Amino acid sequence: MVEAGKGSRATVDEADVARFERLGADWWAPHGSMRPLHKLNPVRIAYIRDHICQHFAGANGLPRDPHAPLPLAGLTLLDIGCGGGILAEPLARLGASVTGIDPAPGNVRIAQAHAQDSGVTLDYRAVTAEELVETGARFDIVTAMEVVEHVTDMRAFVKTCATLVKPGGLMFAATLNRTLKSFALAIVGAEYVLRWVPKGTHQWEKFVTPKELEDAMYAGGVDVFDVAGVTYNPLRDAWGRSQDLDVNYMCVGRKA
Repeated sequence: MVEAGKGSRATVDEADVARFERLGADWWAPHGSMRPLHKLNPVRIAYIRDHICQHFAGANGLPRDPHAPLPLAGLTLLDIGCGGGILAEPLARLGASVTGIDPAPGNVRIAQAHAQDSGVTLDYRAVTAEELVETGARFDIVTAMEVVEHVTDMRAFVKTCATLVKPGGLMFAATLNRTLKSFALAIVGAEYVLRWVPKGTHQWEKFVTPKELEDAMYAGGVDVFDVAGVTYNPLRDAWGRSQDLDVNYMCVGRKA
């Protein structure tokens, strides 16, 4: 582990870290407490893959084929707040050289064990984004998905994430919008009625509007060029991309 420097855990919400670390092996249980993330994962992966393929040209100078066996080959990717590796591992399977970081050592151990059992090579580290910045590491792509609503200082955290992106690289983020609709669906509905996630998983006041997230990324030198909503279809029991940003949304920006 990298030695912690001053402010290396400045944006970490220790209570949230402990809450997610208690999940243990449940990270990879498709019908457990992480079921919503497993359901959401195909939408997140497709969004990330498609934008990367469009942005980073292949050997012929044309966009990469997103349906090729290893469309992300040759690119370095950092997944911040990787948890048990639900997102990082599939991205590694697409060919990217993936580093996953999480401030909870227990989460990293779960991610490492699952990757080893699955025969997937990743670099998992129990460090914070701030600690990684101190090493001088930079990546072609940085993802911070469903993380910014769990830190103590969103703007400082996003600026740290942006620092880890190489010039010309991409940064992806996903979070929950701070609206009455998100309070009703993401907290009352998901936590108390449907019990999709444990009570207390989210704090509505820490949800982030698209404008706030875009401004924070811009302050870090990242220009957001696409924002997409993500909505749940109860009839299909599936998530899909949409224009509705009222609850869940994702965005991508380019580092200047």
